[in-house]
Amino acid sequence: MTKTAVRIRRGRGSVGKRTRTLPKLAEKLQVRRLARIKAVLQRAEESGLRAEKDARIAGRVSADLIKKAKARTGLTSDTELVEFALANVALEDNFAETFRKTRGTVDPTLKLGF
Repeated sequence: MTKTAVRIRRGRGSVGKRTRTLPKLAEKLQVRRLARIKAVLQRAEESGLRAEKDARIAGRVSADLIKKAKARTGLTSDTELVEFALANVALEDNFAETFRKTRGTVDPTLKLGF
């Protein structure tokens, strides 16, 4: 279990600092990350993107990048990490782009109730 130390300052000119260890917060964040990874890989499976493993990919990347990505995701194998990253890109829903495109397109006669 990972422990996270957080410094909390109270008040504007507060001199006293209190340090708390928040292992439950770190554990909760890890659970959320793992749930996200599972959801992405499950969507890839449902879309048929994981049906056949008939291709190979290779490349040189920074060891620090791999280490940080594995630490952040909790994945341990390079194959899982690459598969998650590719599925994440392949299944991107472009929400932000679509949201920007629809900005200002609400019908001005729409009654919003306030």
